[in-house]
Amino acid sequence: MSRTSPHRVRSSRTSPRPRRALPHRALLTLPLAALLALVPQTASAYPAPGHVTGDIVVHDPSMLRDPSGRYLLHSTGEGLQVRTSADRITFGRAGNAFTTRPGWWKEYSPVPEAWAPDVSYHGGRYWMYYSVSSFGSNTSAIGLAVSSTGLPGSWSDRGVVIASRTGDDHNAIDPHLFVDDDGTWWLSFGSWWSGLKLIRIDPATGKRLAGDTALRPIAARPDRAGIEAPFIVKRNGYYYLFASYDRCCDGVRSTYRIKVGRATAVTGPYVDRTGTPLTNGGGTPVMESQGGYIGPGGQSVMRDVDGDLLVYHYYDGQDGGTPKLGVNLLNWSGGWPTAY
Repeated sequence: MSRTSPHRVRSSRTSPRPRRALPHRALLTLPLAALLALVPQTASAYPAPGHVTGDIVVHDPSMLRDPSGRYLLHSTGEGLQVRTSADRITFGRAGNAFTTRPGWWKEYSPVPEAWAPDVSYHGGRYWMYYSVSSFGSNTSAIGLAVSSTGLPGSWSDRGVVIASRTGDDHNAIDPHLFVDDDGTWWLSFGSWWSGLKLIRIDPATGKRLAGDTALRPIAARPDRAGIEAPFIVKRNGYYYLFASYDRCCDGVRSTYRIKVGRATAVTGPYVDRTGTPLTNGGGTPVMESQGGYIGPGGQSVMRDVDGDLLVYHYYDGQDGGTPKLGVNLLNWSGGWPTAY
């Protein structure tokens, strides 16, 4: 985030350091105990964001584990970057989701470029929601693409899901798809302006549900300071809304931090541990800067064999503020998530 404009500044730097990893097909034959043994215990010590290696210079990471056991990591820039890993330790660059950028991007981004992908797997296909926007404005749109493999070049773009323009009080970026237990689909999104929003999605199309035009507020800061990157999960009867607060994307000067609130309904109201509503600036800290690990944010949450993972980027204070991948386990004891 810049100091003068509620919008992201992106880096496309990469630093490939490949290392030999287990073939992903080998995971198919491994029992749960063996899979757990592949996950390094050192990867969960907070504030250190894990001993991940390889090509880990990323912004806004979204990670999942495909049916074969391979990890797919999508992130901001260059037509949306794609990385893979067999063991959740070593990540290698696989290419870009889009080999040709969709023509409609130019309407919202003169570059044109996209960022903050949210990738999930439902009904035998991969769904990717992502952001396209103009610097320093809320001339923005959230796009949708689908794929049968989730790999570079396999994505079929389906166009705009929701857009915002000058004069709107919201910013249509940073999408996240949440599928509830009853099969209803919800898309949360938002950045700065009047905060985070929630809309209904039609599972048949991945677009807005016809007849439901409600734009539901779920989090905001009264002073309109930074809040963005919503991510919703349901655990133990509660809906948890994670979000990134303050300023991103300024290297070692970044003030990003991750907070959370919870609710008994997906539409809210979300409150923090003290009972302060997230629509009034509330939020319980999950991860903040410590030592050389600066400005964690752009987070997603992934359920894996050893528990829930907080996946995010941070700025490495010992490497000139380079944005890097962080992966930590979450502990839910006491009803609130903490990274460790």
